[in-house]
Amino acid sequence: MNEEKVLPFVLTKLKSLKDSIITDRAVEVIVSDNGSTDNSVKVAESFGARVIHCPQRGYGAALQCGIRGAENEVVIFADADDTYDFLEAPALLHKLDEGNYDMVLGSRLQGTIHDGAMPFLHRYVGTPVLGFIINALYSDGSYRLSDCNSGFRAFKKASFVSWNVKGTGMEFASEMLVKAMKSGAKLSEVPASLSPDKPGRIPHLRTWRDGMRHLLQILLESPEFFSTAGTLLWCASWLVLGLATALGQVSIGGASVFGLHSMMFALLGSILGLTVWSIGMFIAAKQGSTVRLYKRFVEMQEDTLFWQSFWVGSASLLLLAGIVVRWGWGGFANLSLEKQTLLVIAFASNGLLLTANILTAHLLKRT
Repeated sequence: MNEEKVLPFVLTKLKSLKDSIITDRAVEVIVSDNGSTDNSVKVAESFGARVIHCPQRGYGAALQCGIRGAENEVVIFADADDTYDFLEAPALLHKLDEGNYDMVLGSRLQGTIHDGAMPFLHRYVGTPVLGFIINALYSDGSYRLSDCNSGFRAFKKASFVSWNVKGTGMEFASEMLVKAMKSGAKLSEVPASLSPDKPGRIPHLRTWRDGMRHLLQILLESPEFFSTAGTLLWCASWLVLGLATALGQVSIGGASVFGLHSMMFALLGSILGLTVWSIGMFIAAKQGSTVRLYKRFVEMQEDTLFWQSFWVGSASLLLLAGIVVRWGWGGFANLSLEKQTLLVIAFASNGLLLTANILTAHLLKRT
């Protein structure tokens, strides 16, 4: 979009590749135009490129149009700003052929990042953190990604179509990787260089907005993560509540634990754990999940849903009402039996939250 100043640099390299370097394949050059108002389209056509017009705005939307409009079995894409060097494209293609991979990425972190090409936060925080999360959630151990945000990729078009990538924004890059890894695709990387933007060019990337989009897209594909994390936090919190009720305050290594303060934090932990667990259930309500408990709640028959919600909700409210009544008998002075009271509040709050979240999941399923 509006890249008339830098597009000639990219297309000159592509023309040289097409004419002299890649000789054993049919090659087409596609420019996916995302609503340019400058002379980008004319520039592309003057170099003999085929222009595909993408009416929907967004990085992912433009790539979707270009990829699906490609006629050959292998696609290589990179930005039209000359930050990635298309003269390195044969290395990606050779690696793809050599190992019969589904996708090969150009890794900037394994290659050369020229001065000023990559902001500090992107290089040392954003990309490594997102890459760590993707590897932790989706890698089967056969391949660990080094540069999850690389915008220089070669892949088989048939494989891409099978991944059913739908993103239209910058999160497209993460969704493509995650769905490829979930499908068992064979992936690899080769070193790639990254150059700074040409003077006067205005970048399209927005660090915090697009970083958050990437993170949300990565987590969206893993309701199992929320199930595991939420369950562990919930169980640990209830273990503390149980031990505090049974043992009372004890001293461990000079620290007093399992008193009222431990129970208060455990109560908070149980609510947070149930909240995290429920996020996965909400995702499962929209796109399914292999987690059995999610499937059980989301696929619950409506009559069962009604009666379970009624009984759990009623029991929780009665427990809370019992505390209020007991408090009232004492003239609303300080409550006695503090531990027992905290335990009852934990049961009631967890029950009400679970009931509300199951109902929310069924509402989401119907949208």
